[in-house]
Amino acid sequence: MKRVLLSAALLVYPILVHADAVTDWNLKAAEMTIAGRLAPHDSWTVMATTNVAASDALSAISEQSPFIAKLDKTPDAAPEAAIAAANQTVLLLMIPSQKEAIDRTYNAVIAQLPEKGRESGIKLGAAAAQAVISARKVDKESVEDYRPVTNPGKYVPTVVPAAFTASSRKCWVLDKVDQFRPGPPPELTSDVWARDYNEIKSLGAKLKSSRTPEQTDIAKFWETTNAIIYLPVAHVAANKDLAKYTYYYWRPFTAIRNGDMDGNDATERDASWLPFIDTPMHPEYPCAHCILSGTIGGVIKATAGNNIKLSTTSPSLPGKTRSWNTADEFMQEVMSARIYDGVHYRNSTEVGNAMGQKIGEFAAKKYLN
Repeated sequence: MKRVLLSAALLVYPILVHADAVTDWNLKAAEMTIAGRLAPHDSWTVMATTNVAASDALSAISEQSPFIAKLDKTPDAAPEAAIAAANQTVLLLMIPSQKEAIDRTYNAVIAQLPEKGRESGIKLGAAAAQAVISARKVDKESVEDYRPVTNPGKYVPTVVPAAFTASSRKCWVLDKVDQFRPGPPPELTSDVWARDYNEIKSLGAKLKSSRTPEQTDIAKFWETTNAIIYLPVAHVAANKDLAKYTYYYWRPFTAIRNGDMDGNDATERDASWLPFIDTPMHPEYPCAHCILSGTIGGVIKATAGNNIKLSTTSPSLPGKTRSWNTADEFMQEVMSARIYDGVHYRNSTEVGNAMGQKIGEFAAKKYLN
């Protein structure tokens, strides 16, 4: 139960109990976010909501304190039914395009459960989900209000940035949205900027890159940022992010094609430079992928220790499994991957990782001590 409660404490991902109903539903929910073509930040919201709903339902069964929902103690309810109903209720609301698949999965699970406690479990899970959804209504009411910076008549890219309204959403764990916001990125005239500029220009290029084959595999593997890539890492550990729109820091694609404008003689412009993968549609600093991996690494280190064998797979590099002997190795690879991808500078990955570990440590201390 302690492990399930940890899932409710996390900002962006679940830490779950052993391979049982919770883990099974977690993977099913993650697959639904992929099938529903949800953006990464929306997929994380789905995963947080399903896990908190399931956790609160299980709290009512075990008569422990819930994270959000205020429910009557229901010790006789079937946990598997409660978990299934909590997930179904959330998924139908947040990914309606996948209704047929959601209902088919739910019905198959319910049909296999014994009658004892099944109906009370279903009612409990649905009630927990509705309570969490109601408490998180800010997420559903956020209106995207991005205003492109332009001059009258001047063309600018017409793609809306990703997660622009994230700072208006209610925090799951943090006391306030900027609680661990880092300081600004390096000055363009600094040695750190010149180092990062030249490193990513070489390692992160789409063409004529200095990446090794192994580094290219790492880059492709971590191109995926949705929840599904982190679940196996979290499950192994259980068994044993918002400053971007503050600084509006430029991406390598923009910086390297304008390398003669930064006032730094050590950064040479490349007019046709392209990153290895498509650049995400939001500002560069700090590295969000590194915040995610840092958060999960921070929780793993706080609850299971650093020396733990971890592994996962990725839909962006099918057929490959990446493994690490420590949480630190796992986090370091994600940091390096974003440089190899050509979308983040080294300083940004280091700052993002440090920020994530602070969040993970905060969550573990706040909810598990």
